[in-house]
Amino acid sequence: MTQQGHTNQAKAGQRVALIVAGTGVFWVLAIMLGAEYNWSNRTRALFDLAALAGFGFALWQTYQLWRARQNDKGDD
Repeated sequence: MTQQGHTNQAKAGQRVALIVAGTGVFWVLAIMLGAEYNWSNRTRALFDLAALAGFGFALWQTYQLWRARQNDKGDD
């Protein structure tokens, strides 16, 4: 029996959570700074696309984690 929270899958889940949280904080800060310093819409869109890429990467990592857990169910 493995300890909860210390498996590779648990660490991967924590990593995904940190990616989502970090991307969200980055995005909010970029929006606030863009409004404060009157950045052009083009610059703001660049940060929006970067945030979209971060969330997309987190979604991909979540999918891979889910598939790994589905594959491990058959090994019991």
